[in-house]
Amino acid sequence: MSTLSTPTVLSHIGAIITILIWGVTFIASKILLETFTMIEILLIRFVIAWIILSFIDMYRKKNNKVKVPLSLKEEGTFFLSGLTGVTLYYALETFALTKTSASNVGILVSLAPISTAILALIWLKSEKFKIKYLYGFAVAFVGVVLVITNGAEFAGFSIEGDLLAILGTFAWAMYALLLKRIDTKKYHIITYTKKIMMYGIITLLPIALQQKVSISITDFSLLHTLLLLFLSVGASALCFILWNYAVDNLGVYKTSAYIYASPLVTLIAAYVVLKEPITMYAMIGAASIILGLYISEHKSIPKMKPIKNSSLR
Repeated sequence: MSTLSTPTVLSHIGAIITILIWGVTFIASKILLETFTMIEILLIRFVIAWIILSFIDMYRKKNNKVKVPLSLKEEGTFFLSGLTGVTLYYALETFALTKTSASNVGILVSLAPISTAILALIWLKSEKFKIKYLYGFAVAFVGVVLVITNGAEFAGFSIEGDLLAILGTFAWAMYALLLKRIDTKKYHIITYTKKIMMYGIITLLPIALQQKVSISITDFSLLHTLLLLFLSVGASALCFILWNYAVDNLGVYKTSAYIYASPLVTLIAAYVVLKEPITMYAMIGAASIILGLYISEHKSIPKMKPIKNSSLR
């Protein structure tokens, strides 16, 4: 019987922690949206996260005297990672919410593991796609639909908004694939996560200017400051490091499967904090998500043993 290595175990733990944090960010965002726009929240969130990671990376390099030569090709990878994983993913999701229902966006964004699998099959030859991923993705996705709709009627389609949400999943999928191109032996995870966020901020600025972002110091109450720190330190700096580490060790398929659990965490958080009811549909959906994750992460799918005629009496 094979045992899991320490990096593998830590990667699974990191992915779980990430999804737990990302699953409750909606509560912070919902409160902050009373004062800030979503683009303003994103800009503040990633700027603070980048500053924190920059100080940590500076301290680390000072103590270890690490010097990594500049490579334009690798900088290009960091730039594209910031563009796709920060700017495009979050911006497309934000704009999608203005064109279609929140439930539609929630369901379509959960297609990220499938979008990742499609792009990985085309461009990533180092990872083998297994049929268990397809089974697991399908079962988990059914659960996501049940959890997000929570027994309510389907809101219908909005071509423009739904298309933006789907494009957002492909942006995140591209980010996952770009992570696999980073030389993790050459670059420390804090260093390349910091670089990704820096380029994410740079590519987010044109959108912020177009949206005429206006942030005042008077907008920062104690509650707003604490929530923004949670989004910056927890949901951005910490979670991006943990997620990047998981992708490096588990691969894009296994790590992406955890995204399906995010609506489940959101459902529980909404029940605990906002007292939103949980229906039987949501409970069935939760069980379906857990089953789908088990199928995706398990070593193999159990097969039924054939019954021999001689054993029948």
